[in-house]
Amino acid sequence: MTAKESIETLSTRIAKGETPARVVVESAVAAAEDLNNTLNAFLQIDRPGALRRATEIDENRAKPPASGTAAVPVLAGIPIAIKDNICVRGMQASCGSKILGDYQPPYNATVIDRLLSAGAVIVGKTNCDEFAMGSSNENSAFGPVKNPWDTTRVPGGSSGGSAAAVAASIVPVALGSDTGGSVRQPASFCGVVGLKPTYGRNSRYGLVAFASSLDQVGIFGRNVSDVATVLGVIAGCDPHDATTADVAVPDYRAELTGDVMGARIGFPQALFGEGLDPEVRASVEAVIVTYRDLGAEIVPVDLPRAKNAIAVYYIIATAEASSNLARFDGVRYGFRAADAPELRSMYRRTREEGFGSEVKRRIMLGTYVLSAGYYDAYYLKAQQVRTLILRDYDAAFERVDVVAMPTSPTAAFRIGERVADPLQMYLADVFTVSANLAGLPAVSVPCGFTADRLPIGLQLTGRRFDEATLLRVADAYERDTEWSKQLPPIANR
Repeated sequence: MTAKESIETLSTRIAKGETPARVVVESAVAAAEDLNNTLNAFLQIDRPGALRRATEIDENRAKPPASGTAAVPVLAGIPIAIKDNICVRGMQASCGSKILGDYQPPYNATVIDRLLSAGAVIVGKTNCDEFAMGSSNENSAFGPVKNPWDTTRVPGGSSGGSAAAVAASIVPVALGSDTGGSVRQPASFCGVVGLKPTYGRNSRYGLVAFASSLDQVGIFGRNVSDVATVLGVIAGCDPHDATTADVAVPDYRAELTGDVMGARIGFPQALFGEGLDPEVRASVEAVIVTYRDLGAEIVPVDLPRAKNAIAVYYIIATAEASSNLARFDGVRYGFRAADAPELRSMYRRTREEGFGSEVKRRIMLGTYVLSAGYYDAYYLKAQQVRTLILRDYDAAFERVDVVAMPTSPTAAFRIGERVADPLQMYLADVFTVSANLAGLPAVSVPCGFTADRLPIGLQLTGRRFDEATLLRVADAYERDTEWSKQLPPIANR
C-alpha cells in the first residue's frame, strides 16, 4: 500500500515517472472505499475528481520541460484527506451535522488552495464530531468513526476520521482542526503524528468556526517529516484572515536534523498525578531516558494554572460556539424544519432537529456564561485565567525549548463508554486545551503501547511560531524509537 511510504519517497517516484500519480491515488481511493464500511472514516470519497486530478499531474509531468519551468510541486500526486469542516469547492462540508447535510461551499479554504497549488490530490472528506465538538468522534450525525487499532474503541475527536485514515494507511497525510486537542488527541489514540500550529500560523479562512480564538487547522501524518512538509505548504499570512501573522515560514523539513544535543526539555511532574493511567505515565516518563541519551537536558518546570485549563476552556469555547452557531437557522443554507407555521417556530424547530445533543449542550452552556448577570463571573474570569496560563508557559520557556507531557490521560476508550458522562469525556482533553488557550504550537508523537496494544502519545508544546524547534525535537525522538513505524493490523491488507 503506497500510503505506508513517506511523502518524500512517493513524490520522488512520481516526479521521476517510476510510479504514476494515478496509481498512487487509485490505491488511496480504493483503500478508502474498501475500509469505510469498517472504519466510517469518510463522509465523501471523490473517486472521479481524485483520479481526474492525478491524470492531469501525470500528463503535465510527461510534457517536455519548457525553458524556466518550475520544479515539480512538492505534493504533486500525493493523496490527502480533509476534515469535513474545511471548505473544498464542489465537495460537501457537513461538519458532521444534519443541519448542514450535503451543503457544498462555493469556495476553497485558503489551506486547500495552497495544497492544490502544491499538487496535492484530495481523496475525500473525513468524518468528525459535529461542528468539531467532541473528544471521541461519537457525536457525528453520520455515526462514529472506529479506531483502526481496535474497532470497538474510539479514534479520538473531533478529527477522528482524518486520524483513522492516516493510521490505516489510506492516505499519508490529512488535515483536521484543533480547538482543544482535536488533532493531537486522535493522533495519540490512533498512533500517528498530529500537529496543532501556533494560532495565526495557518489561515482559518474556510474553516467552519467553532471557537474562533481557539480554532486552528492541523495536520496528521505517519511521521514528523511529512507533517513538516505539509506545514511548509499551508502556513503563512493570508489577507482573508486578519488573525494570521506576517511571520516568515521556514523550511521545516530542512530543520529536521535529528540533533537535540543541548536542547532543554521541560517536564511538569506535578501534572503526572491523579487520573493519569499508569501505562501512559510509564511510557511518557520513559521518554526522559531517551532524550537524555540523545543529549538533551531535562528541566523540571511548573505550570501552576494548568489545573484550571479545562474549566477555562469549556467556558470560552462554549461562549464562542454559542455566538458562531447562531448563523445556522434554516434560512440561508442547510437543513430547514418542515411545516413550521411561522418564523420563530422555524428557527426553533430547525435548530432542535438539526443539532445533536452535544452541540445543543455547548450552545446552552455558552449562552448561559454570556448572559446578563453571569458574564463577569464566568466568561470574563475565564479570560483572565487564560492570560495567567499563557504567562505560566512564557515563564517556562525562559528556561526550556519545549514542554513534554502526555497527550491524553488514557489510551483509546471503548465506543459508548463515556457518552452518558460528559465530564469524563471532557477530561480526555486535560493535557491538550492549554496549548489552544495560550495559542502555542503542540505536536503529539507516538511513544508506546498499552498491554492491549493501544497507542500512547507524547505531547510536546513549543514557543509561539517556533514550530521548527518543536518538530526537530519530535523528529529526533521519532528517529530513535520504533513507535511511529508500527501499523494496525487493518493496514496490512
